[in-house]
Amino acid sequence: MKASRTVSSGKPPASAAGANRLRIIGGQWRGTRLNFPEHAAIRPTPDRVRETLFNWLQHEIAGTRCLDLFAGSGALGLEALSRGAHSAVLVDREPQIGRYLRETLVRLKCTSAEVHTLDSLGYLQQIRQPFDIVFLDPPFAAAESTDLLPRLLKQLEVPGRLNPVAWVYLECPASLGSPATWAYWPGHWHLHRSEQAGQVGYHLARRNAA
Repeated sequence: MKASRTVSSGKPPASAAGANRLRIIGGQWRGTRLNFPEHAAIRPTPDRVRETLFNWLQHEIAGTRCLDLFAGSGALGLEALSRGAHSAVLVDREPQIGRYLRETLVRLKCTSAEVHTLDSLGYLQQIRQPFDIVFLDPPFAAAESTDLLPRLLKQLEVPGRLNPVAWVYLECPASLGSPATWAYWPGHWHLHRSEQAGQVGYHLARRNAA
């Protein structure tokens, strides 16, 4: 999992052989290896889960404006760009991770993305242009023990942050159950797909506020 705080994600760490490596699965950068920093905040979304997610989004991704709010390794935002997203914003509060993300964009010769080294809630308060797709993969400890998730969903619903029809991907502890049962789940967010892999629940919602 990716994260923007130096806390345990709740996911088991990657094996030593590939602890700081991942690959882009599809699109123009397919097979490109990313070597991300050794940082406790980074727990990349596993290849199998990413592949499932982008299969769900395969007919929706082209031409979209994406937000990767807990960017970490950059796995989700970079995968979206590789598969045809028009642009992406990668947000992470850790300076070391921000440097890595900027260097990665330079290496990929990508000019359609920007990096912000900010707290996720702080970034949401300064959005000036709405997004079509948002990836939410917060630290598991924060998702379980704080009001982070309710605050994130509330902030996303502020006018001008999402387009009326938009997609929101959420990765969180499976122990939280289905997002559709949460008291703070927005009524016009339809849970389109939902799966579980071990301790991880991953969900794709369609927002329709038209």
